[in-house]
Amino acid sequence: MMASSDVDTREGTLFSDQNPSEMDALCPSPPGPTRPQRLYERIGGREGTSFCQTLIHLLKGNIGTGLLGLPLAVKNAGLVLGPISLLCMGVIAIHCMTVLVKCSHYLSIKVNRASLTYGEAMQYGMENVSWLRRHSQWGKVTVNVFLIITQLGFCCVYFVFLSDNIKQVVEAANTTSFNCHMNYTNQTQVLVPSFDSRLYMMCFLPAIVLLVFVPDLKYLAPLSLVANILMTASLILIYFYSLTNIQYPIDLPKVGRLKDYPLFFGTAIFAFEGIGVVLPLENKMNRPQSFIPVLYLGMGIVTFLYITLGTIGYLCFGDTIGGSITLNLPNCWTYQGVKLLYSFGIFITFALQFYVPAEILIPPVLARVSVRWERPVDMLLRTVLVLFTCALAILIPELDLVISLVGSVSSSFLALIFPPILQIITFHTEGLSPLVTIKNAAISLIGLIGFIAGTYIAIEKIIERNGLKSTEAFSSFMVQ
Repeated sequence: MMASSDVDTREGTLFSDQNPSEMDALCPSPPGPTRPQRLYERIGGREGTSFCQTLIHLLKGNIGTGLLGLPLAVKNAGLVLGPISLLCMGVIAIHCMTVLVKCSHYLSIKVNRASLTYGEAMQYGMENVSWLRRHSQWGKVTVNVFLIITQLGFCCVYFVFLSDNIKQVVEAANTTSFNCHMNYTNQTQVLVPSFDSRLYMMCFLPAIVLLVFVPDLKYLAPLSLVANILMTASLILIYFYSLTNIQYPIDLPKVGRLKDYPLFFGTAIFAFEGIGVVLPLENKMNRPQSFIPVLYLGMGIVTFLYITLGTIGYLCFGDTIGGSITLNLPNCWTYQGVKLLYSFGIFITFALQFYVPAEILIPPVLARVSVRWERPVDMLLRTVLVLFTCALAILIPELDLVISLVGSVSSSFLALIFPPILQIITFHTEGLSPLVTIKNAAISLIGLIGFIAGTYIAIEKIIERNGLKSTEAFSSFMVQ
C-alpha cells in the first residue's frame, strides 16, 4: 500500500503528484479546507474516517503473508534473539512512521497543501535544502519507484503463496481426513505428487488477470470484507493449533547462525512494511490529530501478533517450519480449509495491491492514446503487468526467499532509510539536536546494512536452491 490522493487519469504523468491507493476506492477522501485552515480536523468532524475505521484499515494494511512467514524468520534469528529483534524492529518501524507523519504535517503547512503523499513529502523536504532543490523531483520519483517495486513484489509473493498452498491441498486431497493428530514433522504429508508449483501459478494466471480487470475497487469491497473475515478466522485457528501442539521439552537454538540473520531481517521488514498506508489513512481521518494514538495502538497490536505468532509457530514446528506456517498445518479438513480460506483472502488482496502500481504506470500511457483505444490499452497493460509478476514468481518459486528478497530490496528503504533522511532535510533549519541526527543516521545505516546483506544472502540462497533443483532433476533424468 502506498500514499494516496485523487488522481486525474487523463492528465497524469508517470510519477504524478497524486498517487492512488486502494484507500481511494474503499475509503474516499472527504471534502474540506486545506490543512492549515482546518487545523487537522474535517468540517463537521463526520466526513472522514473514524478512529475505529482507521484502526481497522491500519491493521488490514499490515497483516498479510508476511505474518505467516515470521516463524521461519524467528528460526533464522534464534528463539531468543528472534523475538527481541522483532520487538526492536517494531519500535523502529513505528518511530519511522511517526517521523513521516510529523514531516508531512510540517511540509503540508509550509506549502499550503491539504495533504501530501510519501513521494511529495520527500520532494518538498529536498526543496528545504538549497543544494538539493534542483533535484527535488527525483526524491518523489525515487520513493514512487520503491513503492511500485514493493507492491509488485507483494504480487509475486502472492503467486508463490497461492501455488504452494493449493498444491499441498490438491496433493493431499485423497487422504485428507478429520483427524488432526500432531506428528511433529512437516504436517501435510504429500501423498500424491502432482505437477510443479510453477504450473499452479500458470493455472492461477487467467483468474488473476480477470480479477485485475475490475475497473473500480469499490466493486471488490464486499469480497474484500469477506476475505478479511476469513483470514481472521484462519489466523485464530493457526494460533489455536500452534499453542496446543508445542513440543516439550523445548530444545531449539536461542541464537541462530549469523549468515541466516539477513534472511530474518528481510522477512521481518517485509512484514513491517506498512509505512505506505500511513499518510493515506492520516489524510482521510475526520480528526487527523488523533492519528498518532491510532498508529501506536494499531502498530502495537501488529507487533504483538508478529512476535507471538513468530515465536509460537517456531516453538510448535521447530526446524521443520516452512516459508509459511500454513504449509506445516496437518492433513485434515479443518486445516486444509484454513489454507483454502487464507488463499482466497490473498487472491482478493492481489487486486488491492496491484491497484497501486497499475494506477501509477497506466494513466500516463492512456493519456497518449485516443479515447476509443483507452479500454483495450488499459486491459493490455494490466495483463502485461500481471504476466510480469507471474514471470518473476516463476523464476523464484521459493516463498521464504521471495519474501526476504522483496523486504531487503524495497521495504528497507521505505520503512527505515527514507524517513530518518526526510526528518533531517525537513527540519535542518529548525535546529535539530545532534542526538536526533545521530539517531536518524543510525536507523538509516541499519536499513542500508540490512538492504545490502539481506539482498546478497537472499540472491545467494536462490541461486543455491535452483542449482540443487537442477542437479536433482538431472540425476532423476539419468536414472530414468
